[in-house]
Amino acid sequence: MRTVGPVIRRRNDEAKGALIGYLPVGFPTLDESVEAAVALVENGVDVLELGLPYSDPVMDGPVIQAATQRALANGFRLADGFEAVRRVTERTDAPVLIMTYWNPVVQYGVDRFADDLVAAGGAGLITPDLIPDEAGPWIAASERTGLDRVFLAAPTSTDARIRQAVEASRGFVYAVSTMGITGARTDVDQAARTLVGRLQAAGAPASCVGLGISTAAQVAEVLEYADGAIVGSALVKALADGGVEAAGALAAELARGTRAE
Repeated sequence: MRTVGPVIRRRNDEAKGALIGYLPVGFPTLDESVEAAVALVENGVDVLELGLPYSDPVMDGPVIQAATQRALANGFRLADGFEAVRRVTERTDAPVLIMTYWNPVVQYGVDRFADDLVAAGGAGLITPDLIPDEAGPWIAASERTGLDRVFLAAPTSTDARIRQAVEASRGFVYAVSTMGITGARTDVDQAARTLVGRLQAAGAPASCVGLGISTAAQVAEVLEYADGAIVGSALVKALADGGVEAAGALAAELARGTRAE
């Protein structure tokens, strides 16, 4: 199993930090989403997040919502998520996390989901709408299988919530850079720097910042204080506008921000 922690540590030793790229499974098609994910890794992305399309994506901005709605309209099923993970891990060495809202996991069966993710070669889950004190079944399943579990922390999180996220997470804690939904922004909120400091003080295994990052300069800025930079909407837009080649080209440009000076 390719877990995330060793990759993030290695990239912090040999470069500024890790670049994490998000794409939804099934957009524009299942085959193209697999090809795009592989292209990201071939162009410098260190860790992949593959999002499972969901009918009520409360955290997703308009770019990702449009992509996931198209995937659903094309007939996306949960089995496609495991197939995508399997096909990507057969062709790359990058760890692959699934980002999913919690209801599909419950409907599928928590233990069954964990077992099928392991069988596909996945690294673990990012669960944006699951809080640690309601995550008992998932914590038990991930302990049994060794899967990573990534919980979120926001600038408004209390110290108690920060501690919960740190204690429950394995791999990294997802530091939400700004309040709101996903989407490229011209600057990354200063609150992210403070939030990462709080996570580090609480003993986080690693802190990776997401929401609003879309340029190599922003990646470099985030990696001055965080262990990883997460890019989603900008990559999805590149894929929507220019196909797999454009997504790969943007990944290569973003990876410039990870280079040690």
